[in-house]
Amino acid sequence: MLKQKKYEFWFCTGSQDLYGEECLNKVAAHSRKIVEELNKSGILPYEVVWKPTLITNELIRKTFNEANLDEKCAGVITWMHTFSPAKSWILGLQEYRKPLLHLHTQFNEEIPYDSIDMDFMNENQSAHGDREYGHIVSRMRIERKVVVGHFADPIVIGKIASWMRTAVGIIESSHIRVMRIADNMRNVAVTEGDKVEAQIKFGWEIDAYPVNEITESVDAVSASDVNALVDEYYDKYEILLEGRDPEEFKKHVSVQAQIEIGFERFLEEKNYQAIVTHFGDLGGLKQLPGLAIQRLMEKGYGFGAEGDWKVAAMVRLMKIMTADIKNPKGTSMLEDYTYNLVKGKEGILQAHMLEICPTIADGPISIKCQPLSMGDREDPARLVFTSKEGPGVAVSLIDLGNRFRLIINDVDCKKVEKPMPKLPVATNFWTPQPDMYTGAEAWILAGGAHHTAFSYDLSAEQMGDWANAMGIEAVYIDKDTKIRDFKKDLMLGEIFYK
Repeated sequence: MLKQKKYEFWFCTGSQDLYGEECLNKVAAHSRKIVEELNKSGILPYEVVWKPTLITNELIRKTFNEANLDEKCAGVITWMHTFSPAKSWILGLQEYRKPLLHLHTQFNEEIPYDSIDMDFMNENQSAHGDREYGHIVSRMRIERKVVVGHFADPIVIGKIASWMRTAVGIIESSHIRVMRIADNMRNVAVTEGDKVEAQIKFGWEIDAYPVNEITESVDAVSASDVNALVDEYYDKYEILLEGRDPEEFKKHVSVQAQIEIGFERFLEEKNYQAIVTHFGDLGGLKQLPGLAIQRLMEKGYGFGAEGDWKVAAMVRLMKIMTADIKNPKGTSMLEDYTYNLVKGKEGILQAHMLEICPTIADGPISIKCQPLSMGDREDPARLVFTSKEGPGVAVSLIDLGNRFRLIINDVDCKKVEKPMPKLPVATNFWTPQPDMYTGAEAWILAGGAHHTAFSYDLSAEQMGDWANAMGIEAVYIDKDTKIRDFKKDLMLGEIFYK
């Protein structure tokens, strides 16, 4: 289950004592007012906590180290109200280990033309002080987010809110543990990767378990618990028998209920937040987990098919980043299946054998039970639906052998022209930006996988900020992509991230 801490962000204001105590009192009052207004906006997903003005090397260092140790603190927002000598920040910045946002703002929105004097100029030097501070952060090669504008502007607050979700993703990344049931699909390259390097870079723990160890957890689920969950399924979803005997159909659904309960108990007991399965190694499981995995993803677990632990971790990460969004549209693993290449109607049908998260569904969700040629097991029950329309972002984290790359594609989701009554799986249909042909070519040039982590609720900027914080390459495929320039970007990435 998706459990998240009540994170907060510290607001640290920089100044110095050149202008005396009266000036510092105004600095403190102004920064308190900014924090108050940010929290009152209703836009931020997390609380901003005011901290006393930082004017000395010792206090800056102490505050940043306290932020490191405070489990509730997910990042620090810095602002230089007046001039703040940048060398005072060096030790604190060297020792700081969490996300950093530089808010380049000022207390007054407009120049007070009639009353401005040198006292006002000395006290309101953000245009001056933030540049001094920005210089040292750049010189120290420290990754941070810069947001520019008046603190009361909803657009500015929205940018802070967006960064907060990325910052929490950065913090929570080090807590992601992926349980691998069996191994990667044989002879498949893109689902492989360096799990040790992933733990070094991202903090992910990726561990393997024999499939029959988790099967024991499934077999231990009581009939009463299974029946209660099946009743929940039948209340919540449409049941599409399609000619099957109702009791026989329910038995197949019961198998998925037993898998859902057994898997979730095992994951919670072992403290894992993401899982991968593989149809080629199901051990004592009666069915390939389908409906069960879909429900686990809906609860916030990450998932990757055929042993794809990178996608499982990214889906979990993106679930964390979208937690508590008002009216979310959903996040899921998806896979490129087949194209529509009719001119003017181009797109990619996204699906998988079974395991698509119902958070992205639009309209009714049904349970079907259909044969599956892969896995050599009973006909698995699965949730079937079509997905929402609108913009989304699809990402692929790939291992290039010597480093990781995050490929980020803006996509436009739409409805297919006709129903697909013989396709018994959940689907999405999108056109990659800037268009089908450029988007697909760029994806292939970048080495993107066929599995993706997808969300309607995140932006390319947020995912790129996460990649930057992790020190890995991010490449963007969007409305401005041109293949000639894209190839140059890839070549520059090879040099820079070597």
